[in-house]
Amino acid sequence: VSDPRIGATGYTGSRSAGLKLKAAADAAGKPIYVELSSVNPVVILPGALDERIDDIVGEFKISGLMGTGQFCTNPGVVMLLAGDQTESFIEKSVAQYVDAAPGTLLSEGVQKALGNAVAELKSHGATSLVGDGAFADNGFSCANTLLRVSGEQFLSNPVGFQEEAFGNCSMFVVADSVDQLTQIIDQLEGNLTGCIYSHTQGNDDEAAAQIGNHLRPKVGRLLNDKMPTGVAVSPAMNHGGPYPATGHPGFTAVGIPGSIPRFAALHCYDAVRAHRLPPCLQDKNPNGEMWRSIDGKWTQGDV
Repeated sequence: VSDPRIGATGYTGSRSAGLKLKAAADAAGKPIYVELSSVNPVVILPGALDERIDDIVGEFKISGLMGTGQFCTNPGVVMLLAGDQTESFIEKSVAQYVDAAPGTLLSEGVQKALGNAVAELKSHGATSLVGDGAFADNGFSCANTLLRVSGEQFLSNPVGFQEEAFGNCSMFVVADSVDQLTQIIDQLEGNLTGCIYSHTQGNDDEAAAQIGNHLRPKVGRLLNDKMPTGVAVSPAMNHGGPYPATGHPGFTAVGIPGSIPRFAALHCYDAVRAHRLPPCLQDKNPNGEMWRSIDGKWTQGDV
């Protein structure tokens, strides 16, 4: 990334490797856009479960296991409020994960990292509901894994419980109250996405508003009533977020024109003699077709 022939770099991968690359690029004065880690919290409120629990279970299973959980927008942490419907949701989700065949991971390194991450989360007190991060039989593969902690447990070690388990693993966080949910959200690192599922007729609106106010600054893309995995390629999309989701919250990796500036560095020529300027900045348009902004107006003419 520091090679003189490299103009800019894009990176998606582990935080440790990404920070080393960023340090090298920074030392060379080169732009680098890094996507590092994101647990993509999903908050599911009671009214949503009362209304359409089976649909949400299905959406979670599809999103969590898509690509064997190796999407950077994988729903890694699912937050719920304690109650009978939450227990039913967790039970149904476990059944879905048991029935689904584990997919293939990208490499042996990913397999080992996932097993280590699950072991780390369990060492902090997470309970394994299914899978346990155990290696499966079909190549580089781990059993579909679901973990669980209470809201109180999470708040006792918020850094440890945000260990990214990259792959087919998610963790349920069951909170005692909306206030505790917001306390948990306040402890989150930066993420690419954050989702809130709520009752369609407004039964959860007060809680959703409170949670949304706390979640908004923590994520690049805020979603309602859908899982985060899909990323539409459009000018409105933001596939970025606060650190450590990315190296800078002001850029996106998806969508044009927003994704282009992540590879650009601002260079200014102040009182530089005309013949020393790049052709595109000289008074005469180099080909008569290039659009240039001159005194705030776009033109193809000469200065």
